[in-house]
Amino acid sequence: MSSVERPDLSGVPETALWTLWQRSVEARRPDGLLHDPKAVELVERIDYPFEERFGTIGPHSQLQALRVGCFDREVADFLAREPRGTVVCLGEGLETQYWRIDNGRAQWLTVDLPEMIALREHLLPPGPRQRYLPADATDLAAWSEEVDRARAVLVTTQGLCMYLPPAQVKALIAGCADRFPGGSMIVDAVPRWFARLATSGRMRTAAYQVPAMPWAMDAGERDKLRTASPAVTAVRDVRPTGGRGLLGALLPLALTAPWLAAHRPSVTVLNFAEGPEPA
Repeated sequence: MSSVERPDLSGVPETALWTLWQRSVEARRPDGLLHDPKAVELVERIDYPFEERFGTIGPHSQLQALRVGCFDREVADFLAREPRGTVVCLGEGLETQYWRIDNGRAQWLTVDLPEMIALREHLLPPGPRQRYLPADATDLAAWSEEVDRARAVLVTTQGLCMYLPPAQVKALIAGCADRFPGGSMIVDAVPRWFARLATSGRMRTAAYQVPAMPWAMDAGERDKLRTASPAVTAVRDVRPTGGRGLLGALLPLALTAPWLAAHRPSVTVLNFAEGPEPA
């Protein structure tokens, strides 16, 4: 495959390259937690100084793989229950989940900013069951009517909500709950201590500054997501599994020790009420 021009991304859109780099590093490892040959292929094709920009990955690739694994398991479970359902991926960036777990029958809709959709179309041309829509993911009027309501719907927001103001996160959840009755949504959140580090500018390499994260949620606060809408009927924690080395040994402690379990990163599934929004 030939390389492409260096992507002209900055700010939050550039995080698509950051997470792609982390996935590719993990996928290259013989003991990697993530099988993602498409991510490896993209890094080899893109003319971009990944390591110079983002630095040596270290344990971050494993942490990224654990988060990706939570999303992959939930989407795969949804497709097992609803083989012809629709997966709506908001702010997907250069995520390659479709190539990891597609079942050959589902519909996939990616909603992202125009510059990211243009890059994605160039690097990852959509197949016959994939659609890419250039729109702001928080503007539901711009994309929600493109979703077939006759199919079961799962909305994913991997790596999106932490970059939104809290009011927009609440409005996004409420809007999806209202528009997709009987559907579900996967939301990931960074804990408050992590967001403070990012916002203070202390999360950086020599060449890269992690963007501010206006929205954060400690894992112990996940039930507060119910307050976004009366149509949110259930909130469920998705726990990472696996791990290697010291991180793998400490993961059970992080999931069970009260303080650590309450202040860790989280992935949460929200279920929406069937039919009209309850009174």
